[in-house]
Amino acid sequence: MKSNKKVSWAEPYKMKMVELLKMTTRQQRVKAIKEAGYNTFLLKSEDVYIDLLTDSGTSAMSDRQWSGMFMGDEAYAGSRNYYNLERAIQKYYGYKYIIPTHQGRGAENILSKVLIKKGDIIPGNMYFTTTRLHQELAGGKFEDIIIDAAHDPENEFPFKGNVDISKLDALVKKHGAAKIPYVSIATNVNMAGGQPISMGNLKELRAYCKKHKIRIIHDMTRVAENAYFIQQREKGYEKKTIKEIVFEICSLTDGATMSAKKDALVNIGGFLAINEWDAFEKARNMVVVYEGLHTYGGLAGRDMEAIAIGIEESVDDHHQRARVGQVEYLGNKMMEFGIPIVKPIGGHGIFVNAKAFLPHLTQDEFPAQTLAAEIYVESGVRTMERGIVSAGRKPNGQNYYPKLELVRFTIPRRVYTQAHMDVIAESTAMVYERRNKIKGMKMVYEPQYLRFFQARFEKL
Repeated sequence: MKSNKKVSWAEPYKMKMVELLKMTTRQQRVKAIKEAGYNTFLLKSEDVYIDLLTDSGTSAMSDRQWSGMFMGDEAYAGSRNYYNLERAIQKYYGYKYIIPTHQGRGAENILSKVLIKKGDIIPGNMYFTTTRLHQELAGGKFEDIIIDAAHDPENEFPFKGNVDISKLDALVKKHGAAKIPYVSIATNVNMAGGQPISMGNLKELRAYCKKHKIRIIHDMTRVAENAYFIQQREKGYEKKTIKEIVFEICSLTDGATMSAKKDALVNIGGFLAINEWDAFEKARNMVVVYEGLHTYGGLAGRDMEAIAIGIEESVDDHHQRARVGQVEYLGNKMMEFGIPIVKPIGGHGIFVNAKAFLPHLTQDEFPAQTLAAEIYVESGVRTMERGIVSAGRKPNGQNYYPKLELVRFTIPRRVYTQAHMDVIAESTAMVYERRNKIKGMKMVYEPQYLRFFQARFEKL
């Protein structure tokens, strides 16, 4: 007789090496966060127990990747590792022309300088911090065209990364297609809580952009995670592999920027990929100015080799099931404790709704920044703010006031265990129990750009 009992899953890897962690007292953490200006970015990593600041460059590389590091060809020009990387990108993503960069923002910088003119409009499915800044520095203006559901943490629509075509059409009618160099599309939208875009929506967008002769540029940092959600949630893709879905996503776009520090499982690196020869020629010329020769782009040969191998590993179905499964496990534990999180659970982390967690604080009292500091003091778990601080200021100097005020618990790939997830959920629940006693903060130092990295705060 067949059993209906659900079988538990485990990670599709085993550990060969561990990194010992420093255990701190509450008193030590109170001192550390105060010295860091209540900004978790300014904490020393040695004072952190479980580090969920980011999934960027924090993954554990495989034995194959470490082996590849020893095969680094460190020639200044024409490294064989560059050609291995080029082949991997063409095979798994399908883009024609490749320029390596030191990380994703290097690709964003070059792309913006090549494609954006002063006064251009760049529509996208929710802003990302570095992406929007590079667009603005190039003279463009970002316009949000994500569906309204993405701004509602409680809305459980399965594809909250989708584009609202009517919003895009309104921009085209207002400004003209010639003023839109490209539509910026992120897979697994970070600022929305790791929410995916559906293949159906992307196909609809592709048809619209083809009609109006507008490019689609893909922020593919977490494309494999997005492919997993399409496989699990979208009709007609249940039997397709992650590898097949990733390739199809990329085929619907004209180029991409990639921070390989996420999906591709490496500690540093990225690339710009594009299908137009003329744009590639301009970008190849620009990379020499800002990054390095076009066959290394600011990377060592060994880093390019690790990326090439990581790309292959990232599209493995078992890997993605375990990766997203661990995030879902943490999200479900959080909800068991009544902690308000962005729903549905996203791909790369859990996003706690700081407005609902600390409803007595106004957005000008930085609830998400405050909550991230409190979670660190409670347990040594480092998270990060994704709200008014990250949103920054408009060109006129006024604050952006995003609808989402979130604390991001970003899970590194292949690093932590389920027991770590239990500690994270339980310690956050302890903060939730004393939430009514928590007071907000004021900003006492603000850098000009990307203030969330270096801003300092004091308790009110």
